[in-house]
Amino acid sequence: MSLYNLTEFLKLSSALNYNLSAASLSRYNVMMFLIGGKRLDADDQKDREAKAVTMEALSYLFNAYRQKRRRLGPMAVLHPLRATAMYARSLERLDVVDLLTALFHDVLEDIRPVDFGHSEWEQLESQIYGILERLDPQDEWRLMERLQALTRFETESYYQYIGRMLDRSGKIPELVQVKLADRLDNTLDMRIELQDPIEGLDFFEHMFQLLFVNTYPGYRPDASHSGTASINGARRLYQLFKNAVLLSLIRIKGGLAGDGVSQVFFNAVCNASLKEAQRTLMHVTGYHFKEVDRIRGLLLDAMNYCYGGRIDQATKPDDGRILDGLFSSYFGPNAAAVRNQRLDLLYQNKPLMIEASVAFIVIFRSFLNDPAFYVRGISTEGIVPA
Repeated sequence: MSLYNLTEFLKLSSALNYNLSAASLSRYNVMMFLIGGKRLDADDQKDREAKAVTMEALSYLFNAYRQKRRRLGPMAVLHPLRATAMYARSLERLDVVDLLTALFHDVLEDIRPVDFGHSEWEQLESQIYGILERLDPQDEWRLMERLQALTRFETESYYQYIGRMLDRSGKIPELVQVKLADRLDNTLDMRIELQDPIEGLDFFEHMFQLLFVNTYPGYRPDASHSGTASINGARRLYQLFKNAVLLSLIRIKGGLAGDGVSQVFFNAVCNASLKEAQRTLMHVTGYHFKEVDRIRGLLLDAMNYCYGGRIDQATKPDDGRILDGLFSSYFGPNAAAVRNQRLDLLYQNKPLMIEASVAFIVIFRSFLNDPAFYVRGISTEGIVPA
């Protein structure tokens, strides 16, 4: 599958959901689907043992996540399964530690004793300790080292967490690979449609007509508006901001370091992000802000802003430029309550959402065009605007 194709992603989700909903769940079938039929070891006996451990890991995940849901409603266990499937199928060679790292990458954050009864928690703990005991001691140590590096502690900001993870990745490049696979899944997992809403739509033709054809009536979607979504456009843009932070810090800290797998996922996150920015732009102009002349003016303003280089850096708010302060004012605050208030304000400001969508398209296209590009002002301490 194309790693950043939304329709293919939805098919992957459907296939996994179908298996998880079966009356008799086959952990073996799910495991083989995740790894694409690959071996986990060249030795037959070790391969069988590694697959047995993986099936125990799946059993643990099914039990631990069975009451949890993603924001849009699907089973929460789909996230680690999908991220693992995309990751495993991108590797030429798999081993059990790689697989368990991807499957368990969120476990230390997501699975907490307060969410379970005493006996349930004891059973989960017994199950996870049993999995670790089946590993070679060196593999157990490698796995726990990776999971701790991939876990964001409550005392850390997102920026500090990514910085710490990248500091460890010099010796453990798999950390960057798994984190990018995680962000790729989170980027694609913001829509519940049956297919990509811009599939078959020529985005750049619409932009050309908006800018140059004075008889263009504007984009009119075929489908009626679906109503309030669990994730609105402003919160989708926030997820793209988190991607820009991760990719910028990877560039700043040299996190790719010639690693081909990380580069593949880096590019996939870029492509998925710019596609999502296109979906958001088309949605806003198709349903919420339909005045073609005003949209044209916003596109021209965003073009001048981006072409002038100001999108290459985080900026302070400025009454004269609508995009100034986008990162620092709306996305940057560490406190969730403050950030949610700012995102609510962003959602009410449809002209800014249009220009912000354009800005993100330019940012992720710049990541793909220029191997040295990153957004200046993003650091492990947060957003430091120029």
